[in-house]
Amino acid sequence: MARLNLKLCFILMLALCCCLVLIMMKWQPATIKHFTYLNHEEPELKLLDNRKYYQEIDCLINWQTHVPCREEKSDVFVPFSFIKKYFEVYGRLATVKGHRQLEWSHSYSKVYKPTKKYNPAAAFMHFSNYNVEVRDRVKCISAIEGVPISTQWEDSGYYYPVQVAQYGLSHFSKNSTEPRPNVRIMEDGYVTQAKWQIPKGAFVRRHFNASLQTHVVEFNSRSSAGISLRLKPGSELVMNVDVIFYGTNGSLTFYLENKDKKGDVFPITFSCSSTLIAVEDKTTIYGIGSCQKWTKLTRDLFIDLLKGHVLSGRGKKLTRSKWRLLNMTVKGVGLLDNLTLSTSDHTSMFYSSADWLVRHQDDNGGWPIQVRRKMASGLIDLAPGWYSAMGQGQAMSLLMRAFNRSGRNEYFEAAIKGMLPFNKLSKDGGVRAYFMNEYPWYEEYPTTPPSFVLNGFIYSLIGLLDVFSLTPPDRTAGNAKVLFDDGMRSLKKMLPLFDTGSGSVYDLRHLTLGGIAPNIARWDYHSTHINQLLLLATVDSEPMLNTVAQRWIGYMQGKRAAHN
Repeated sequence: MARLNLKLCFILMLALCCCLVLIMMKWQPATIKHFTYLNHEEPELKLLDNRKYYQEIDCLINWQTHVPCREEKSDVFVPFSFIKKYFEVYGRLATVKGHRQLEWSHSYSKVYKPTKKYNPAAAFMHFSNYNVEVRDRVKCISAIEGVPISTQWEDSGYYYPVQVAQYGLSHFSKNSTEPRPNVRIMEDGYVTQAKWQIPKGAFVRRHFNASLQTHVVEFNSRSSAGISLRLKPGSELVMNVDVIFYGTNGSLTFYLENKDKKGDVFPITFSCSSTLIAVEDKTTIYGIGSCQKWTKLTRDLFIDLLKGHVLSGRGKKLTRSKWRLLNMTVKGVGLLDNLTLSTSDHTSMFYSSADWLVRHQDDNGGWPIQVRRKMASGLIDLAPGWYSAMGQGQAMSLLMRAFNRSGRNEYFEAAIKGMLPFNKLSKDGGVRAYFMNEYPWYEEYPTTPPSFVLNGFIYSLIGLLDVFSLTPPDRTAGNAKVLFDDGMRSLKKMLPLFDTGSGSVYDLRHLTLGGIAPNIARWDYHSTHINQLLLLATVDSEPMLNTVAQRWIGYMQGKRAAHN
């Protein structure tokens, strides 16, 4: 019996010890995993939460670069800051429904998949999303010509037909897709008459102008104060007015105030001068020319303010909703009519571009680019006066829409004439080149040797498509259809040359120059290639166009072509 009691006591003591061990283990935060190291030193293990531990380790990337990493169980964590730069991917930390997450993408650009067949009379591709005037390489919108001044390759500024056409196409597309703007008629000389504040010695009169067949406002203000008009604050920052000055000292000034800083006012003056843009203290000045003929002035005053801020060094971090228009002042002697304020005036801005293209087309049918263009080493620089197939194509797309919308013959004639450079070789002053002496290509940059830029070529094809699609049955579209068909044949044969297996190339300079690396298209150009192919796939039944586009979409998601 004693032996049995002793055995029972032993069992009870053993059970008690086991219980104590279990209790102690339960109160420990976690069990530490031990590692064996050659130098017999264990690195510090750090607590992530109540279950997991990690240790800091060194990562050696390609036997060249050391990066601090973390090891957790069988995983190694590499800093995203290194991955982002090393693999050229994109990401940001965001809070979603109270939880932090990393949003990681292989591309920063976007694909716009068409939902129906391309309509040459409707919005141009996805250009309703373009805001050409806010681009850094746009110095300002000329108050004389009503189109952008580019600084892309020359700081002093010049007219770039590609940018002019894109400005017009974007406003045409916005006009086709956006709601109707809010419009306030301030003065029309007849039905709507503004309450002008007229200083002593000045006057405002309204009368019917027989030559114009409309009522106008005659003003005479030789005093320094000028004739002013207080404007009811609103969201309308786009101004439209018809004006003529008798003399060279006339001006219109509009005063914009920062809503968050009452009294912080910035004047914008339009003067009778050739000044492109200038800033004097807080005043931004734009010249509108001699002023001695009727001028239709359409201005987005917020953009005018923005460009003045950039020029003055104040920066471009402005928000449209933070600004309001207080009043305006007229100085000098002249007439004005149709003074309106609106939230937008896309139609006027569209026609400004179309009219510029009509005025500035040369006898060869082209819109010469009056700036030197330096390309890659080995490609001869383009001297001022060169043509761009992309510029010609987008100009034709714009002009055919203007003709289709207005019926004005000058737009149609300019579009037809714009095809002339397509029939000339680049070396002869045109835009045509040949790949392997067989496949015609319309050069965005007519270099020697040819560079075969893909996106510019496709834009030229779309321009040709717009010409023969919108030409009325009783007119001829010239050889637009032949040029388009020849170009499509080249595109289908050469498209594989632009595929890298993980992206696309911008051009084929690595083939024409030889011995240099491919010029990889950055993601916004890659997505442009896709958008263009998807558009063409709606008017061409060749499956290859859509197949390539879908594969290239996969590249934007990190997919790669299969290896051997």
